[in-house]
Amino acid sequence: MVLCRSSQNPIITRTDVPDIPPFIVDATSVFNPGAIKIEDRYLLMLRVQTRGRRTYLVMAESDDGVDFAVSSDLVELAGIERCKKVLYHVYDPRLTRIDDRYYVMFAADTDGGCKLGVAETADFIEFEFLGFGDDDDIRNGVLFPEKFDGKFLRLDRPNVQAEQGGPTSGDEIWLSASIDLVMWHKLKPVFKGRPHYWDERIGSGPPPVKTREGWLHIYHGVATHFGSSNIYQAGVVLLDLKDPTKLIARGEDNVLEPRELYELTGQVPNVVFPSGMVVESYDKDGFAQMDSEVLVYYGAADTCVGLATTTIQQLLAACR
Repeated sequence: MVLCRSSQNPIITRTDVPDIPPFIVDATSVFNPGAIKIEDRYLLMLRVQTRGRRTYLVMAESDDGVDFAVSSDLVELAGIERCKKVLYHVYDPRLTRIDDRYYVMFAADTDGGCKLGVAETADFIEFEFLGFGDDDDIRNGVLFPEKFDGKFLRLDRPNVQAEQGGPTSGDEIWLSASIDLVMWHKLKPVFKGRPHYWDERIGSGPPPVKTREGWLHIYHGVATHFGSSNIYQAGVVLLDLKDPTKLIARGEDNVLEPRELYELTGQVPNVVFPSGMVVESYDKDGFAQMDSEVLVYYGAADTCVGLATTTIQQLLAACR
């Protein structure tokens, strides 16, 4: 077993979310968190959905990575009100540290499809919205934790396929570059979905992690060939350190799939959606240590938050 579920799963449910009137009262669900560790604090940015099907971002904090206290304040992205687009939902945040700043990459539903936006923070209390790019319908954007030749790099998933009765999706993850985190230039496709298997549709999970063997990346895959029920699972790939468009290794099997009741039933049945990842230890050169514990936070059935643990060594072995 590559990933071991926490015995306290689900670690966050809707009853853990305090009322934040008039915005959130008796929350319907909480899922797909971004995650980061700052010194001894574990932070999650949660996607909270209301009975009115409105979506808000809310922080949660823990001193052990398992027992979280959910904030009674909304995450406010200062400046987003100046956006000329009509925003219906802001959701699925991914958290990345680059140098001495922290960035939130998130998805937003608009009349023109899904867009990727980014915000910046120094303390996870105040957030500055930087902007939306001019990409077409796109989703699942994650930033690399360092620059390449002065440029930011991002993995993303263009939405080019319409699901029957549902939103657009995609089966190919790309690498994009930017000098300002707002306007992005597509470089190359990195890897595609595998028809007829567990990852026919794909999208990035948590941001990539630097190891001495390459960039370790957890992604989600969707099996669409089970009649009316899509199944969301998690897998791993390894990308070249100097050129992340080069795929070094890719796991044949998933490393986490819906098995528990809280993953099988909910708003969207049969879903594990990895979105946050904390690596506990790095060496002096900034590479994740092989024996480091890894905490993977995921949305379960679009209803609650689960936690699964593993090590860098186990994830790398699963790639091969």
